[in-house]
Amino acid sequence: MLEVVAARDAATLVLVRDAFAGGIEVFCVVRHSKSAFLGGAVVFPGGKVDPSDYDDAWEQVSTPYEARGFARAFAVAACREALEEAALLPLDGRLGHGELLALRAEVGAGKSLRELLRARGLRVDLQRLHALSRWVTPSSEPRRFDTRNFLTTASADEVGAHDEHETTASFWARPDDILARYARRELQLSPPTLVTLWELGRDLARVANVQALLVRVQTACLDPIEPKLVRDGDTMALVLPGDPEHDVNEVRTLETTRVVLRDGLWSPVRVAG
Repeated sequence: MLEVVAARDAATLVLVRDAFAGGIEVFCVVRHSKSAFLGGAVVFPGGKVDPSDYDDAWEQVSTPYEARGFARAFAVAACREALEEAALLPLDGRLGHGELLALRAEVGAGKSLRELLRARGLRVDLQRLHALSRWVTPSSEPRRFDTRNFLTTASADEVGAHDEHETTASFWARPDDILARYARRELQLSPPTLVTLWELGRDLARVANVQALLVRVQTACLDPIEPKLVRDGDTMALVLPGDPEHDVNEVRTLETTRVVLRDGLWSPVRVAG
């Protein structure tokens, strides 16, 4: 029997904004093709939680943390990683794109983000973060992460930029447009990112703008979603909580209980009814 590897704590930041021509856009980065985890895949900015993210000193350079369900360290990690990978950072205050690039460069050179924020009189605006979901890598995988996902809003002038190290490309796009590109095999998506975009697309059919989306997020299920690999006819599927073949009976996603591998692409399947 194979030993199950403990999942490492991680966090991502799903940044959304109202699109100029209508609808909602989400920010994505492309992981370096040589990355040991999800190399070449389109993902949301994020990464592992560092020990320093748990430091109570963050209270001095952040707004009060009020998101339900997840510890503050995950929110700090999501923001820190968004700066490092995407040059985006929710702030109680304002930095232009060039200033964010400079701040990222200083952090990349080994300086403390907390001290840099303190010197500038800025605070990370954790009040803008909304807990969205929690995904756990299947127990059969050799590299596992327990990832808390947060949703936050951005303005039209927050353009973002990949770091040319961990990430090699970045873009704003509507969820449905990203899914269409995936269907045309123009980009790679991992099942958790695919399901998140799929669910956002279903949400956006019900709401008019990002503020309405934030209201819907308040009722999102935050219990862990750990997929399980099963046979599905002549192919494979990752079943999620609520699927008849999963150990957990309760549905923890809006409209998806399994992701089926078809012709080399994962396809979400909606909950019946």
